[in-house]
Amino acid sequence: MAASGLLLLLGLPVGAWPGLGLPRRPCVQCCHAAWPPAAPGPYAPWSAGEPGVPLPHVRPTIDMSILKGEKGEPGLRGLSGRNGKEGPLGARGLWGHKGQKGQAGPPGPLCQRAYAAFSVGRREGLHSADGFQAVPFDTELVNPDGAFHLASGRFLCAVPGIYFLNLNVHTWNYKETYLHIMWNGRATAVLYAQPGERSIMQTQSLLLPLATGDTVWVRMFQRDRDNAIYGEHGDLSITFNGHLVKPAAEL
Repeated sequence: MAASGLLLLLGLPVGAWPGLGLPRRPCVQCCHAAWPPAAPGPYAPWSAGEPGVPLPHVRPTIDMSILKGEKGEPGLRGLSGRNGKEGPLGARGLWGHKGQKGQAGPPGPLCQRAYAAFSVGRREGLHSADGFQAVPFDTELVNPDGAFHLASGRFLCAVPGIYFLNLNVHTWNYKETYLHIMWNGRATAVLYAQPGERSIMQTQSLLLPLATGDTVWVRMFQRDRDNAIYGEHGDLSITFNGHLVKPAAEL
């Protein structure tokens, strides 16, 4: 009901309002502009003797879209900047496909490996003489550089290194067999067999580090009883062998 009454009042003409018995109030000149215009300041008076009211602060706004020109040409490329810091190592990638087999390279130089060896024998038997004596040999099996001298029974080392030496003899029955493998003037190994009714084969082997100019040979020893090694022209039962195992340059 209040809302409908308010609508009826708003629909009446202005001249009909006094007849409604409403109290009348004097008119306030709120729209009269001050003249002359007030001096710039935060407050401008409407008229002399009246208090000023604050003026609203107006800030102009420019629509930049209407001032925007056409797109210009691209500028010149600038200088490259400095390299940045190295980043962390990434994950390992997948294996690639196997490549094709390349062409064979040229042949390399020939391997010049040092070599030295000897193998000699004696067909005749030998009895000991006064004191010591070197065992001579009469059969040459391997002697590529002539480093072994048959008559003296000595091998002269020309290629230094580690050598393997081996002595084989046939003992004489009822006689003692007592031999030494000599390195220069020193006895390094002994081959011994006691007297017995039967003759047997005896052997001795060793390794020696020979230097250039060293000699190795077999020496027969004279003791209280007869010392001998057996041999005959048809068979080769006394042999002395040696070969280079490893050159000194490879040690």
